[in-house]
Amino acid sequence: MKFAHLADCHIGGWREESLKALGIKSFERIMDICIKEHVGFILIAGDLFNTAIPSIDLLRETAALLRRVRDHDINVYIIPGSHDFSYSGKTMLDVLEEAGLVHNVMRFDDDGKLVFTTDKTGVKLTGLLGKKGGLERLDYERLSREHLEKEAGFKIFLFHTLINEFRPPELEMVDSTSVATLPKNFHYYAGGHPHFVFKTSFSDGILSYPGPSFPNNFKELEELGCGGFYIVDDKLNIRHIPIRLKEVVSYVFDAADKTPDAIERDVISTVKDVTDRIVTLRFEGVLSSGKPSDINFRNIFSNLSSAYCVLKNTHKLTSKEFIEEETIASEQILEIESSVVRDNKSPVDISSFGISNIESFVSSLMVCLNTEKQDGEKNADFEKRVVRNVSSLFSLQENL
Repeated sequence: MKFAHLADCHIGGWREESLKALGIKSFERIMDICIKEHVGFILIAGDLFNTAIPSIDLLRETAALLRRVRDHDINVYIIPGSHDFSYSGKTMLDVLEEAGLVHNVMRFDDDGKLVFTTDKTGVKLTGLLGKKGGLERLDYERLSREHLEKEAGFKIFLFHTLINEFRPPELEMVDSTSVATLPKNFHYYAGGHPHFVFKTSFSDGILSYPGPSFPNNFKELEELGCGGFYIVDDKLNIRHIPIRLKEVVSYVFDAADKTPDAIERDVISTVKDVTDRIVTLRFEGVLSSGKPSDINFRNIFSNLSSAYCVLKNTHKLTSKEFIEEETIASEQILEIESSVVRDNKSPVDISSFGISNIESFVSSLMVCLNTEKQDGEKNADFEKRVVRNVSSLFSLQENL
């Protein structure tokens, strides 16, 4: 017996139509490999879709692929992830389940305890969904685990959350839960949510994240190059299978002391042999003159027209003019803000809130609220980080 483990397909996640097409094609390739490998069943550990209500066209294509594996007597077991979960309870995963194409393994008995779903192979499966902003960690803290741990047989637990103890440095800002909240005595822990490939021993079994089935943003294209999934056998031998439909070539251009025209020439002279490839162009540094918008990206893209897709990132590209203007503006804004706070600070004693210096407090609060979203950080994680930082100023216990 062997099974497939994938997660974070995010079907429909890209705005670029060419990359959106690769997302569904990657899922198709995975289904084809599962059929060829004669897997017993397939696990999808959250975020099959990028939204709870995907387009009808994407739903139709996905359903056709799931029907193909069902016709080969392969069951698909799933949990909702932070993207395809909806607080309204309306999600297309329910439609797929009603059609008999997937089985949601997060099921509860009348006492609110998780119960197992048993596959035809005899394997027992259960799990917990993922929620936006890491709110699923409360579900883990309240989870009744004893009956799950005592259950006999080969058991699999599906989860869609980041585990704190296995969190890489680049995901420090992402909410996570402790590994101690997972039920013990399972043979395999099928994870999803963080987009990195990882596996480790845990509770006499294996805990793993397969990474996305296809990169979900610019940074993932640069770092991962492709998606993939796992195939695991009953001896817990695990193989990661990359899905590389198009080659990704990435370039970083340093704009330090260069003009927009010089940057354009650098790109055109450097980037070669891009036919049918995904090309990522990252620009960083401070231009010697002009603005980022002065770079003739239209001409650059025209020179790379043989590529499958070209993406640019200018998040860290700026100009001396902008820095000078921003510095002057920032100084003026800080002066105005300080004046407004001084003239309008409350005469009421607010020490009971743990605030001793109102001017310092308001300054810190504005810094928190002026926090910028980091490169690659998801909106839900960014919002959660802002709330956490503001709450800490008020010495509040965050229970969100």
